[in-house]
Amino acid sequence: MEEKLPLDAELIQQCLRGQSTAFRALYRRYQGRVRATLHQLCGPDVLDDLVQEVFLRAWKGLPRFRQSAQFSTWLYRITWNVATDCRRHQGKVRSHHQSLSALETRTSDSVNLNQLHYQDLVQRGLQALSLDHRAVLILHDLEDLPQQTVASILDIPLGTVKSRLHHARAAMRQFLQQDGVQL
Repeated sequence: MEEKLPLDAELIQQCLRGQSTAFRALYRRYQGRVRATLHQLCGPDVLDDLVQEVFLRAWKGLPRFRQSAQFSTWLYRITWNVATDCRRHQGKVRSHHQSLSALETRTSDSVNLNQLHYQDLVQRGLQALSLDHRAVLILHDLEDLPQQTVASILDIPLGTVKSRLHHARAAMRQFLQQDGVQL
């Protein structure tokens, strides 16, 4: 069994007392999930900068963090805000041409073409969704967060999460079927 890791609340208290190693522990614990979420919401182009921005905002905001809240939910909310800011500045999403260029580059590394094809389809399907629908689908289906947590992160009612999730799944299903994927 793994050694017992400190709880988020313990690490936060240590951070507030000036122990920077505690924040590094929080970073190591959550950076993978933050990175994956940002990648799905914004793409790979400025991913490192966005991850850094999330954790910078978290560090600066830690004194205002409500100890009654879950740190992970609060951090996802910051992630969502950073992604929203990024999307405002990006304008239009990557074009289909850029996706094909990335696919050609990746296939030169002798990766399974079928797997790349489906990954590319899913990425293009996600990019075709509105940011609101994509966020709900990513947080719930890919990050495996409960609907109530998604509602809290996005600051929307639970019913809106359910509705967006339904519509996002339907749109994704339609996109994949139009590309010839049998579901």
